[in-house]
Amino acid sequence: MIDRSAPRKLAAELRAQFEAQGAVSVEPPFLLPADKLLDLYGEDIRGRAYVTSDPARGEMFMRPDFTVPVVEMHMAQGAEPARYTYAGEVFRRQEENPDRAIEYLQVGYEVFDRADPVGAEAEVFARIATALKPMGLKAVTGDIGLLRAAIEGLETTERRKAALLRHIWHPRRFRALLDRFSGRAPVPAARAALLSAADPLAHAGPMIGLRSAAEIEGRIAALKEDAATAPISERELELIEALLDVRETVPFALEQLRDLAVDLPAINDAVGRMAARSAALEKLGVSLETLEFEATYGRTSMEYYDGFVFGLIAEDRPDLPPVATGGRYDALTSKLGQGREIPAVGGVIRPGLVLDLGGLS
Repeated sequence: MIDRSAPRKLAAELRAQFEAQGAVSVEPPFLLPADKLLDLYGEDIRGRAYVTSDPARGEMFMRPDFTVPVVEMHMAQGAEPARYTYAGEVFRRQEENPDRAIEYLQVGYEVFDRADPVGAEAEVFARIATALKPMGLKAVTGDIGLLRAAIEGLETTERRKAALLRHIWHPRRFRALLDRFSGRAPVPAARAALLSAADPLAHAGPMIGLRSAAEIEGRIAALKEDAATAPISERELELIEALLDVRETVPFALEQLRDLAVDLPAINDAVGRMAARSAALEKLGVSLETLEFEATYGRTSMEYYDGFVFGLIAEDRPDLPPVATGGRYDALTSKLGQGREIPAVGGVIRPGLVLDLGGLS
């Protein structure tokens, strides 16, 4: 039998530490309504969620993390600004990594603050990094907002921008779209044949799927419109690639990003926000000289992150997931806020991993 007493004790200690720093302790439910909340997670987490059915409530799932239920709770009844902490189990299937736990503890710290979003980002990172400082973990930061801004500034159609934004969290798909939209990759033969046909549905056979003929025709029209669109310029593509290649300590990363912003002005505001966050981190005692920034960091994590992201990892244990992760998720508050939204950022620690790596002593 697994001894859960030590992880629970550490989780309680970490939560108490965050409470002492001004966070209110909350306890979201274990079971959540699937029809309302499951789609807010990315493909990876949706595919690993434990789903069940309740005769009265319909399809339910066991929480795979705390952020979504905490946001739902806050948007329904929370005051502003607000700081929350929690400790409890989350549940994820692990078909691809059977040696990893399917049930484990998370301790979190979440901040909802309209007045100083950048300060809140620095606060969350510093609180979690300080709590784990005795472990000597490597901290990595990123900012999904930079890539989002670069995409939104492209000289191409809104349809193409939307497709790229939708696949930011799937690097291989994103790369394939960039190659296709820039003309580097040829149009697939099957698609080319479909678009060149006088009547694409002439030999389609009976309609047996969920889509209507009108929906299929609309999709074909969109594909034809895209085929007639001018490719993304080689210069814009090279700038996007240069942005994705930024991987340096924060001061040098900022220098590179400012240089890029001369030719890619769409990222100016995001770079300015990063600079302000860096200054806020320094005020909280975080050393920027050793803090790493990777423009691609966080692109395979939760799809609700839309800005600053971070992780704390054990460099000598690449087989383990990060000990702590976090990020900004403003769009999630809008989706759950019924027309209201508030800047929000948070992070989680895995007490079980902390103990597996030797604890905080």
